[in-house]
Amino acid sequence: MLNAFLRARSLVFVTLSIFLLFSISATYANKENGAVNNSEPLTLNSEVTLPADLWPLSDNEALEEAVEQEEDAPSMALTPPPPLDPPPLKQLLLMLDWYISPQHAALIVAKQRGLFAAQGLELELLTPADPSIAIKLLTAGEVDLALTRQPLLHLHAHEGAAITRIGTLIETPLNAVIVAGNAPTNETTDQLAGLHYGFSTREGRDVLVDQLVPISLRQIDDFNPPESVHFDAASALRESRVDAIADGFYLTLPQQLASDGIVTHTVRYNDIDVPRHDGLILLANSDTVTRRSATWSRVLIALEEASNWIIENPEAAWSLLISSHPVLDNAINEAAWDDLLRRIAISPAALDDRRYASFEHYLEQAGITETALPVSRLAVNPHALVDVR
Repeated sequence: MLNAFLRARSLVFVTLSIFLLFSISATYANKENGAVNNSEPLTLNSEVTLPADLWPLSDNEALEEAVEQEEDAPSMALTPPPPLDPPPLKQLLLMLDWYISPQHAALIVAKQRGLFAAQGLELELLTPADPSIAIKLLTAGEVDLALTRQPLLHLHAHEGAAITRIGTLIETPLNAVIVAGNAPTNETTDQLAGLHYGFSTREGRDVLVDQLVPISLRQIDDFNPPESVHFDAASALRESRVDAIADGFYLTLPQQLASDGIVTHTVRYNDIDVPRHDGLILLANSDTVTRRSATWSRVLIALEEASNWIIENPEAAWSLLISSHPVLDNAINEAAWDDLLRRIAISPAALDDRRYASFEHYLEQAGITETALPVSRLAVNPHALVDVR
């Protein structure tokens, strides 16, 4: 009985202890909750970033964000890119046949009016110390282009020079036989044959003098052979060293002598049965003419534009010539300008095959050459070469 009583008392004690502990914990918890409820609200001291697409922005917020993005945009997006530099111009060297003169008008105008530059070209005009070196420099590859006269093309081509005509600047000969004194009535070839001739050019010596003076006269004992006047025909006629110049520049030489009181008359080449031919032509190296035909075509396009502008604006063209090259500004050149205009080729690339074949035939018949070269060896139209390729 005693043991049972002791177990019951222990059970009651444990139960009371547990009840007291629970009561004390509940009372403490209530006090803590009251302290929390009476204090400041809790805050989070770190930043919280929400996803931008979690919910749509209001109209004002969207506008503000767009302004901020525009202000932060790179400056290059707001300004156009700088213009690209134009490609460099292709440099070309052209050797003139002699000093700059009005017969080079198409070249001067094309250069001054930017017509070569429009074709991507920059053409430098060079003056030879000696007119005979232009073709030599071209065949040696020292220059890209050269000017000459058609008869010289034939003579050099027969000697194997690698040259070919790619354009014509002046369509008629600018040289002629200039004879001292008034023209006699019905001047005959016999009268011309008895004169003492001077010459400045190779074609004057090899083509014209030989035709003017027959072999029978050259074989007599007192025959006075033709002489070189070293490109100073005016002085040779003033000093009466010669009676005539076989290859005088008829647009200026007679006028130049007239100002000194010396009377002359002109005999054109067609009057002594020399075929009509181109007076000033543009040459390229025949070894590379096909490969460079696109470049030569662009050169001729610029020259065609220049030639047509000259014909349509002769006074403006003359003003441009003398302003860019004041040395040309004299009364003789100005007086010859209208005559020269009629001889400028308005289609410089166009090729008259018959004209070149006819001159070859003339040289062969005169015994100056042994055979006739085909026109394709002498001259080409660069536009046609470009089309073929």
